[in-house]
Amino acid sequence: MNFLAHLWLAERSGTSLAGSILGDVVHGADLSAYPDDIALGIRLHRRVDAQTDRHPAVRVLREGFAPGTRRYAGIVLDLGFDHALAVDWRRYSDEPLSVFCDRAGVAIADAAPWFELAGGRRTSAAAFGSLLRSYAEPSGIAQALTRTAARLRRPQALLDAAHAWADHLPQLHAQLPGLLQVLQQTMAEAPGV
Repeated sequence: MNFLAHLWLAERSGTSLAGSILGDVVHGADLSAYPDDIALGIRLHRRVDAQTDRHPAVRVLREGFAPGTRRYAGIVLDLGFDHALAVDWRRYSDEPLSVFCDRAGVAIADAAPWFELAGGRRTSAAAFGSLLRSYAEPSGIAQALTRTAARLRRPQALLDAAHAWADHLPQLHAQLPGLLQVLQQTMAEAPGV
């Protein structure tokens, strides 16, 4: 799951939107520098990532990637699931996608000091909301994959894995409801939620 799904799950569990994103930024187990709600969001983000990686449907989807690219399949699938969620948003939320993205953008911008503490960047509410909305378009996912690849030591490996990411969309749409249900249960069972 990528940003949009993590935020959707945080919203459903009533946990920190900022913490749900900081899980990708904060390193290490010591979360004592963060407020309790954000620390919980970070822990839940990590739990969701681990549960997603272990989910049988995700493992099957990974096998659909060519040998040599499977190492990067998780990144491609995470963004692909966010695309599927954005496209099918009305199925999962009564709130319009644009409104949710704007609200999430404000929450992330308001938490800028915590992102900077973790070594991340400050972002504006408008920029983050726009990023989330872009996931509804294939071009937005392609740009996200390109940006992610640029941060890697071997960017071409991710680009190779992502080459035909849209071929996986039927399976992503089919598997998303069950996966989100499992992840919601994972969050509900977490201590402190």
